[in-house]
Amino acid sequence: MGIFARITDIFKANINDILDKAEDPEKMIKQMVIEMEESVNKTTLAVAQAIANEVSLQKKLEKARKDSTEWESKAMQALTASRDDLAKAALERKALADRNQTDLVPLYEQAKATTANLRIQLDKLKAKLDEARMRQSTLIARSQAAKAQKQIAQAMSGVGSDAFSKFDKFEQKIEKLEAEAVAFEQLAGENTSLDEQFKQLESSSVDSDLLALKAKMGLLPKSDEN
Repeated sequence: MGIFARITDIFKANINDILDKAEDPEKMIKQMVIEMEESVNKTTLAVAQAIANEVSLQKKLEKARKDSTEWESKAMQALTASRDDLAKAALERKALADRNQTDLVPLYEQAKATTANLRIQLDKLKAKLDEARMRQSTLIARSQAAKAQKQIAQAMSGVGSDAFSKFDKFEQKIEKLEAEAVAFEQLAGENTSLDEQFKQLESSSVDSDLLALKAKMGLLPKSDEN
């Protein structure tokens, strides 16, 4: 379990570090998958070594059992031949094989359980890797969409705070020019009206002069005196 606990801690540390320093999420996601693949490879090697240890212990245990059986058979053969000395020596070798077998049994059982547990953990790790590979393309697509959305938002933010404010200023200037043009038109209209009035006055003065001149010359019709 120790190796998988360390791998889990490494994954958690990597994820936290990526979240804190994620300048390019796409590269980080790909890097995470690569690291997971490396961890799976290392764990696979550890499982293979555990299996090799289990097989080795199994062979040693089988040999110890076989030796025990063979030395017992030889002891019986020696007794049949009335060779108690050989029987005793054979039984001593059998006892040694039995002690070896007793020592190997718990080691083999522990190795067998460890191998089974490592196989389960490795399968889970491979499943997580497969899931990460499947989600990789989705996460990268989401990252690209988020980047595009951010760029658009930044562009719109820049336009809103700068360009639109300039448009407002230009609009105000145009409105001012339009107002000034209207004012000048009104003033021009007033000046024209004033000139016409003076012209009318001048015209009235000329008419009076004309009548006075006609009267002086006796050209005006005489009025009836009744």
